[in-house]
Amino acid sequence: MEDFSKEIWAQLFPAESEPVAPVASRHDHTENPVAHWTSPVLLERAVYLRKMAKMGDGSASETLRAYPQHHVMLSVRNRSGIAELHENFADWFFVLEGRATLVTGGTVVKAQTIGPGEIRGTSISGGQSQELKAGDVAYVAAGQPHQFLLTGNAGITSLVMKIDQPQPDIAFS
Repeated sequence: MEDFSKEIWAQLFPAESEPVAPVASRHDHTENPVAHWTSPVLLERAVYLRKMAKMGDGSASETLRAYPQHHVMLSVRNRSGIAELHENFADWFFVLEGRATLVTGGTVVKAQTIGPGEIRGTSISGGQSQELKAGDVAYVAAGQPHQFLLTGNAGITSLVMKIDQPQPDIAFS
């Protein structure tokens, strides 16, 4: 079991013993340009994140690797989430296990800006719902409201890619 744990650690944090290059210089090819995480390793790490989610607000995530224009995260949710809107980031969700309803579009109810380009609210009004389950992939463009809804004791584990997608400045004349 200890060897398996070391293998998981090595896959999740391959350069842990080496100095990590700043995110801005990750394209210089001195670092391995290929990242690979096996499903068993991701699901093993999700066990830890589920424990963290239970102790917190029902969700937990961690960044697996950051790149100049995107980063990859492992995310676990065991309760419905709040409505979110990222003005400058698109989200790709790759569902590893579980199921949830993803609501997209519409408007964020009781919207509050919590940081630059980050808006949160209680729910989404007028959105479209689609069920996500293991094996599904969903894309939410920057500027689109989205919210995960769960029923009962269901939960969802997904690999999330957050992609820098700044909205163009619109000039009015």
